[in-house]
Amino acid sequence: MTSAGRPNPWDLRYAGDAYKYGRDPNDFLREMAGSIPSGPVLSLAEGEGRNAVFLAGLGHRVTGVDASAVAVDKGRRLATDSEVASGVHFVHADLAEFPIEREAWAGVVSIFAHLPPHVRRSVHRRVVDGLEPGGVFILEAYTPDQLAHGTGGPPTADLMMDLETLREELSGLKLDVAREVERDIHEGALHHGRSSVVQIVGRKPG
Repeated sequence: MTSAGRPNPWDLRYAGDAYKYGRDPNDFLREMAGSIPSGPVLSLAEGEGRNAVFLAGLGHRVTGVDASAVAVDKGRRLATDSEVASGVHFVHADLAEFPIEREAWAGVVSIFAHLPPHVRRSVHRRVVDGLEPGGVFILEAYTPDQLAHGTGGPPTADLMMDLETLREELSGLKLDVAREVERDIHEGALHHGRSSVVQIVGRKPG
């Protein structure tokens, strides 16, 4: 339940046995995961566990954070089914309040973590501080152009991201990949079809 006593809309979205965005990792993360150094990885807005489970399978110690208790429970089940439960720690928390320890993470992953702008800016500042020297941040998110496709993502442009804004918010990282592209996404029932996205791979100097 929310603080106002209303059901968490993400709990409602994730209800049921089906994995709403599938059980496989995001394609961009799969492509870029090899750039993350050995060490602990933080996955933001992890949802039902697909990306955290993938990263744990690569040998990382992963912490997956999500605001939905239902999603966190499903993530734990997926980790158990995938035989990587010992490598993944799921946390039920609001990213607006979740502490990201300074220089604690070899990698941070943000896959379609669409937050209100003021929360997103705060989270991204904490991400830059939270990466250890040489640590890597991987992000994929929908751009406002996605509204014309209607194949997934938030209903309003203010919850989406663009490259210019991300360059500012991630100041302090060297961006090895920084692009806006159109690509086909097939992730479960809710991300399906031609999509407009921004993709980032940023490395903390050191």
